[in-house]
Amino acid sequence: MSPLVEIRDLSKSYGELAAVKQLNLSVEQGDLFGFIGPNGAGKTSTIRMLATLLRPTSGDAWVAGHSVRQDPRGVRRLIGYMPDFFGVYDDMKVWEYLDFFAACYKIPMSGRPRLIGDLLELVELDHRREDDVDKLSRGMKQRLSLARTLVHDPQVLILDEPASGLDPRARVEIRALLVELSRMGKTIFFSTQILSDVAEICTRIGILEAGQIVTTGSLEELRSHHPSQRRFEVILMERGEEAIQHLRTLKGVTEAQLTAGNHVPGRVHLEFRFAGDDRELSDVLASLHQQGLRVLRFHETSRDLEDVFLRVTKGLVT
Repeated sequence: MSPLVEIRDLSKSYGELAAVKQLNLSVEQGDLFGFIGPNGAGKTSTIRMLATLLRPTSGDAWVAGHSVRQDPRGVRRLIGYMPDFFGVYDDMKVWEYLDFFAACYKIPMSGRPRLIGDLLELVELDHRREDDVDKLSRGMKQRLSLARTLVHDPQVLILDEPASGLDPRARVEIRALLVELSRMGKTIFFSTQILSDVAEICTRIGILEAGQIVTTGSLEELRSHHPSQRRFEVILMERGEEAIQHLRTLKGVTEAQLTAGNHVPGRVHLEFRFAGDDRELSDVLASLHQQGLRVLRFHETSRDLEDVFLRVTKGLVT
């Protein structure tokens, strides 16, 4: 089966600046694909080319077999695009906003009330249907914008930084919506800089650096292809500096330092990186006890995607 979205040798230059360089990438039907990279890596330029808002300098991309260069109208019928900014819609109510876009997609007037009700229920804004759009919080505007991308029931959602600038609760809500839309059969391609969101919900991940893909795969595949040192957090009752110095002498420990959280009296938080096996790890814990250090907590922290990201992006190798 051919990929639902296929990008082949896609490039975009702005004068002398090459923002995207012969990018090759595929997204399978049903993927929840996270597209990550540093600022200026070319994520937004790539997304705008996929959405047919930018014409590639060279190369091409296809959505369900429709070329963004040769058949942009065909692509637009199949995608729902959400930009990284909402725009200004003064004096428009929530339901009117969706009704406006439904009219743009030539959805019959008779079918719009039910469609709008279903979409507002999906994004949990049905209780705000009569509110002015410009009075909504940023999180609500993002959910409304996501509802707008679904007006014409597209196969593919292309979302540029959908959780950017949101508070933690709104981020959780957007993340849950993306998972629900994936369960409904939508293929989702979204850019973000929030690595924890990608690690939690994505089926596949692509990391972009300086306009080029440096690695792709599921989180498990990225872990195996780019192994990193394990990280552990230790909470002691006291003697943090002594524990740090002792850890640095132990086999397998490559780095040890105090971390945030040391403002609580009687609690010392520290972190260390470890390159040994489980037997040597057991020896580390035993050695701390032998030194008379009172360990309250000793556990491995999960930062796999962050470690992979740092290892494969230039200038940030750990």
